[in-house]
Amino acid sequence: MQESVIYQDILQKGEQKEAFRFLNRQLNRRFGEIDSLIIDRIRVLSTEQLEVLGEEFLSFSHVSDLVNWLDCNTSS
Repeated sequence: MQESVIYQDILQKGEQKEAFRFLNRQLNRRFGEIDSLIIDRIRVLSTEQLEVLGEEFLSFSHVSDLVNWLDCNTSS
């Protein structure tokens, strides 16, 4: 069962959801409440992208740095 495609998909979605929740809490703590349009852009990132963003955001000074990162690292 652990090797099934469906199981792996569920596992990956759970990991992505947890990564998003953690990063969202960190971003809110750093910058206060973030615009929902920005949050929507972050919510669709892959687990790998969320992990990279989680490291990169430590060097952000303003929410505009976050927006610039999203512009450079996503296709939307």
